[in-house]
Amino acid sequence: MNPVKVIIKREDFIFAKKLLWKMRNTKFDEKRFMKEGKDYLFDYAEKNVGPLDPARRAFLKGLLIGIGVVAVASAVPLINSLNPEVVTLKKFPWMVIVNSDGVPIEASKIPVNNPEILLFEYPMLGDITFLLNMGDENDKPVEIKPTEVLIPQTGKTYHFPGGVGPYKSIVAYSAICQHLGCTPPEIHFYPPQYFKPGGVVPDFLPPSAYQAALSANAKSVIHCDCHGSTYDPWHGAAVITGPTVRPLPYVQLYWDSSTDYLYAVSMNTKAPPIMDHTSDLEGAAYLDSYDEKTECPKLILSKGKKPTNCYTQTQDDGDPFGGG
Repeated sequence: MNPVKVIIKREDFIFAKKLLWKMRNTKFDEKRFMKEGKDYLFDYAEKNVGPLDPARRAFLKGLLIGIGVVAVASAVPLINSLNPEVVTLKKFPWMVIVNSDGVPIEASKIPVNNPEILLFEYPMLGDITFLLNMGDENDKPVEIKPTEVLIPQTGKTYHFPGGVGPYKSIVAYSAICQHLGCTPPEIHFYPPQYFKPGGVVPDFLPPSAYQAALSANAKSVIHCDCHGSTYDPWHGAAVITGPTVRPLPYVQLYWDSSTDYLYAVSMNTKAPPIMDHTSDLEGAAYLDSYDEKTECPKLILSKGKKPTNCYTQTQDDGDPFGGG
């Protein structure tokens, strides 16, 4: 009998992977689960993975219906069947950043202080990353300078090399909160027009986070609405307020001034890895465009050329402030 092949949405696959990792590494009370069923699973998932919208609750309920309480309590074999073995990169790939049509984006055309959540994946499937063009309160691009970033969890520091692009204002930070792994729209960028007092409708930015950011000389922040963690995109996504004790990892970008194209090229192995990763070189699966034969070495595209592999595609998750 051939095994059943289950096809699920990518975001549900990533969610299932995170849930299984938590169940293996954080106390999962099987006795309570056997007694309380989906109520305990929902509560456990929300506390350890992130908020559950109706669609995500329906997905978890579907797992229970499909395989039963006993199967879930015995380490979720269905999720195991969906979750391939961890794959490892030998080195960070060189990926050109393209739009939804597969055309390389131009750095000079990325809107400054764009409130829309613009993401790309790197270095692995599901490793979503913010792409930001930083600017002042007048939407003029501002250079993001190199800095040393503190890891509150360990007391150690690592080097952040600063922004790239025509004004050295473009940066890329993980879009997965380092506290419990919440993702957009729960974690998002507050540009200056929404960061200033009275400009945070409909989302909630605590006064403590606002004051801490002012003290850090940040004119805008990345804030996670799940539990209140705040990060400083002006200084390497350093921690401004907890409960997180780890900065957001950054993706090193390369800007080719001759074409205006941007490339995702590496991550800092001295920085904390992406949430739930033991290493940024390990993950659930390769990007669809990853070339296992060549391992995506450094390659500069000529102007107007559309890549056939070794690219990462941007996705626009809309404006969390209600503008799109």
